[in-house]
Amino acid sequence: MKALRWHGQKDLRLDNIEEPAAAKGKVKIRVEWCGICGSDLHEYTSGPIFIPQDAPHPLTGEKAPIVMGHEFSGQVVEIGEGVTKVSVGDRVVVEPIYACGECEACQQGKYNLCDKMGFLGLAGGGGGFSSFVAADEVMVHKIPDSVSYEQGALVEPSAVALHAVRSSKLKVGDKAAVFGTGPIGLLVIEALKASGASEIYAVELSPERKEKAAELGAIVIDPKEFDAVSEIHKRTNGGVDVAYEVTGVPPVLTQALKSTKMGGELMIVSIFEKEAPLQPNNVVMMERTIKGIIGYRDVFPAVISLMDKGYFPAEKLVTKRIQLNDVLSEGFETLLKEKNQVKILVKPE
Repeated sequence: MKALRWHGQKDLRLDNIEEPAAAKGKVKIRVEWCGICGSDLHEYTSGPIFIPQDAPHPLTGEKAPIVMGHEFSGQVVEIGEGVTKVSVGDRVVVEPIYACGECEACQQGKYNLCDKMGFLGLAGGGGGFSSFVAADEVMVHKIPDSVSYEQGALVEPSAVALHAVRSSKLKVGDKAAVFGTGPIGLLVIEALKASGASEIYAVELSPERKEKAAELGAIVIDPKEFDAVSEIHKRTNGGVDVAYEVTGVPPVLTQALKSTKMGGELMIVSIFEKEAPLQPNNVVMMERTIKGIIGYRDVFPAVISLMDKGYFPAEKLVTKRIQLNDVLSEGFETLLKEKNQVKILVKPE
């Protein structure tokens, strides 16, 4: 089968590889749609970040070249020995986290903080940019008929957004700001709506992304027109309860922090490629807190339930659909050049 594999920075190739087998405890899935994630872009332009290049990953035993793609949906076509959770024909999504199950974080149930944590599609084990994937049964979640395969491909990034909001101190009726309305930022807006935020401010430069944020119900602030921090403080009478940094741009980190009120919280959702300067007095003098999240845990069922109720709508978030043959030119390169794109989904042949 054809699969997109990471060989090195700026070196992605469509290779012909063997189809995976439904070994013991595994579920073989025919991939329907796979989304291109910001993490995939980071690996393409600046990797390796999560991809093991020089030594095999401790849980998968694999190193580059690695099949990419971790935001995908599909249909079960075969089950391995001992699998009882799903059946052939089931419509599913995959929670692509590898965890050892033995370290302190795993023992506490915080498997996304595992010492050896990795992602299917970044650390080995196959990936969604291929026709078939064989995933561990524990990773597989069924989706109802009301959730389309396109919608299913958004479960993984939506899980990041919902985990960010659930991990913050946001309460029903609180005010929030989202800095950066790329795919994850827009999904954070949806998660905030589902969590009962009374006002959601979106700070964004791109006209198309501003339009998307407004369409989802956010109050948009263009930092070219306003000083975003001052404007948020003015409109909220002192700042938001929680700000979510979703750009990975170093100067924005300080802006997001300063947009919060006394005792407010900054949630860092981005992966930063470079160090970001931060003046500790902006935390100390207002008794603010800073918290980061990586991935998600125990949240896929909640995301799927919210999708069943109409949240995280694919029709508002997916801006392009392409075939695997065009994944480089019409996918990765397009996302780097066209900031009007939100989520591009890839259909394997």
